[in-house]
Amino acid sequence: MALDFDLTEEHNMLRKMVRTFAEKEIAPVAQELDDKEEFSILLTNRMGELGLFGLCVSEEYGGSDMGYLSYIIATEEIARIDGSQAATLAAGCSLGISPIYYFGNDDQKSQWLPDLVTGKTLASFGLTEPDAGSDAGATKTTAYLEGDRWVINGSKIFITNSSTEISAICVVQAVTGKSQDGSKELSCILVPNGTPEFVAKPMHGKMVWRASNTGELYFKDCRVPKKNLLGKRGEGFHQMLETLDGGRLSIGAMGLGGAQGAFECAMKYSHEREQFGRPIGSFQVNAFKLADMYTEIEMARLLLYKACWLADNKRPFSKESAMAKLVCSETYHRVANHAVQLHGGYGLMKEYPVERHYRNQKLLDIGEGTSEVQRIVIARHIGVPGKAL
Repeated sequence: MALDFDLTEEHNMLRKMVRTFAEKEIAPVAQELDDKEEFSILLTNRMGELGLFGLCVSEEYGGSDMGYLSYIIATEEIARIDGSQAATLAAGCSLGISPIYYFGNDDQKSQWLPDLVTGKTLASFGLTEPDAGSDAGATKTTAYLEGDRWVINGSKIFITNSSTEISAICVVQAVTGKSQDGSKELSCILVPNGTPEFVAKPMHGKMVWRASNTGELYFKDCRVPKKNLLGKRGEGFHQMLETLDGGRLSIGAMGLGGAQGAFECAMKYSHEREQFGRPIGSFQVNAFKLADMYTEIEMARLLLYKACWLADNKRPFSKESAMAKLVCSETYHRVANHAVQLHGGYGLMKEYPVERHYRNQKLLDIGEGTSEVQRIVIARHIGVPGKAL
């Protein structure tokens, strides 16, 4: 029998290490950072010191090459405590490091990856625009060659890790011409932070992930060397799709970890809070909520871990990553809602972590492909008739 649901000793040790770090170093400051909308360089550096940014990167560039499942377990454990720090890790790995690692040339990888995998610097992925969200093909940012330099014009929005003091590089998707069929030719270009005419502006007033960094990016005749092209010209759309396949696993991990954290808050409170002379968890209506929450979390974990197993074994996982992202994010939505309900009025107060879970879960239904887009992706894979986006 080849079917085995046991994690390796290496996976269990990693989970224990990350859980200890999250509980001891993130939990005590999570609400304060959320209140202040403050990005933490210290916690980012610490995640780098623990090797969390390099779990899917080879030792040649400073990583440990432990694979997707290890990376997902680490992200899950951070999200169990705080979505903001999990977002920094997930975006740093899946959207920042991943495209450079998988599509960059040797010089690009040698230049950027060593500091990225150790958490000294961060990379971002400039994809979303004010008028191009789910429809990534509607990208308006342009880049044209002028001599030996790309000249970039346009803007991006909602770009995680793009405007911190340690943000070093942005992978920018831009229109670089027209393909033979007349459609837009999309390419990805590496634009270092600090490049003249590249402005990265932090966004504030967010409901979710308030301690993570989200930026607006502006390019006005921004010039970078021709050699900064990532991969080949015209490969940007496919690079984006492959990047998002991996990114959906990390969003799934954030949903799974967040759901686990919200469930544990609800379970703890159901033992402590008494009404009518007994713990509220002893009432069947609440016991059933907890049972449903636990069951959904286990189902989500099995689906996500299967998708990671496929990725680690170099097998197609696009469909499974979309399903895992969909199920894990929507599980978090339902679990966080039940957790707040079990807390009653206290669940609406920042004194209790479920308030933060309730806010943070919403982004997972939207980021890296909305739930509606995931259903389109799944439908395309299973052969549903109709035109796929």
